[in-house]
Amino acid sequence: MQTKNIAIVGSGLAGSLLAIYLRKRNHHVTVFDRRPDIRKVRFSGRSINLAMSVRGWKALDRVGIGEKIRELAIPLNKRAMHVNGKPEYHQYYGNDGEAIYSISRGVLNRKMITLAEEAGVVFRFNEKVWDVNLVEAKIYTGETEKGAWKEYQYDLIFGCDGAFSRVRHKMQRRSRFDYSQDFLSAGYKELGIPANSDGSHKLDKNSLHIWPRGKFMLIALPNLDGSFTCTLFMPHEGENSFEKLTSDTEVSEFWEQHFPDTIELMPTLLEDFKNNPTSALVTMKCYPWTYWDKVALVGDSAHAIVPFYGQGINAGFEDISVLDDIIEAYKGENWQDIFESYQRTRKPDTDAIAELSYRNFMEMSSKTADPEFLLRKKIEKRFSEKYPDLWVPLYTRVTFSHKPYAEALKLGDQQARIMDEIMQLDNIEDLWGTQEIEDQILNKIKKITIDSKKRITEKYF
Repeated sequence: MQTKNIAIVGSGLAGSLLAIYLRKRNHHVTVFDRRPDIRKVRFSGRSINLAMSVRGWKALDRVGIGEKIRELAIPLNKRAMHVNGKPEYHQYYGNDGEAIYSISRGVLNRKMITLAEEAGVVFRFNEKVWDVNLVEAKIYTGETEKGAWKEYQYDLIFGCDGAFSRVRHKMQRRSRFDYSQDFLSAGYKELGIPANSDGSHKLDKNSLHIWPRGKFMLIALPNLDGSFTCTLFMPHEGENSFEKLTSDTEVSEFWEQHFPDTIELMPTLLEDFKNNPTSALVTMKCYPWTYWDKVALVGDSAHAIVPFYGQGINAGFEDISVLDDIIEAYKGENWQDIFESYQRTRKPDTDAIAELSYRNFMEMSSKTADPEFLLRKKIEKRFSEKYPDLWVPLYTRVTFSHKPYAEALKLGDQQARIMDEIMQLDNIEDLWGTQEIEDQILNKIKKITIDSKKRITEKYF
């Protein structure tokens, strides 16, 4: 394998992990970032805590840093639902022992940069990349866009600079480059719940707390210091929206109406609401992700998604482990074929998780408090426990499996159609746990299997 001189643009989570992977293969790696070293600055109040699951852990474990990162994480084995007028109740994730892990984005990013430096990666902070020569793998940095630039020559360039990537922007100017971005009508604002005076958590620390309120919701994820990072997701405009909350009085009245049980938990609510920015939520898709054997996009630069399945970081890290598998298969010798295989393999899966993430916003904000939805989940859980080979819940396929996202989306849609029919049955509230319902689900699965085999036969024979 020939040693390459490689530039990575972006020192975020994907950029830092990719740098470690490439150093493990003995490449020379330099990471550029327009921002200062995150280890030396105060966080900006734009973070949504990460929910690490098996895809992300696999990527970290493969380069030997998983255990170091687990020290920064708190396992969450359930959702804790907070509905006005009702006692708190729980929805468990997966089977016994299955959990997602809450990690502060900033804390993780700091650790990843340090681990990358220890592996021999060179970081160039406060160095803004203004232009990229795709053909020659050159990047140009400088103080300002119209000032003097410095030129750097590399063998390969990776764009890991996020949803509004400068590297991708240059690629977009090429012919036949497909690009789309779709902003949600909702945005988000970071808030906080501080620790108790003894450093303990004010709420159960092993739960993802959700206050579902239809078109908006509040969530809280725990941090190691006893605090919770809270995020309010809400429309930018409309009846209950950020545009309506412009004064302390308006925020206080809104909170008393919709989140009264959190008021005592959030002593800095008004300060946080005023000082932390309201940020946008965007889904971004593009193709191709690569240019010849010179440039490739990884993570959000190629496929930014909304955060409602907790898979953004997991998908980005999985990009890297998939890319590493392909490098291994090609023995690191033909980078054009490596890049082509990488983008062809990953594109369907990242499109699928983008769709699933968008759908999960509706589930988390409104359906999780809907009695019909809860009954539906109860039926699915009972059936999957009895027939684990026939019915793996969609959330389990996405979160606790390494199977492709595209496969999860396809099978999840099949299951959804079955459950739509089951929920229309008369007296389903009384019959849900009976053999009759079980047999109906079995018959519907059998019919789908027969129809699928028939389509395959007709296609090829």
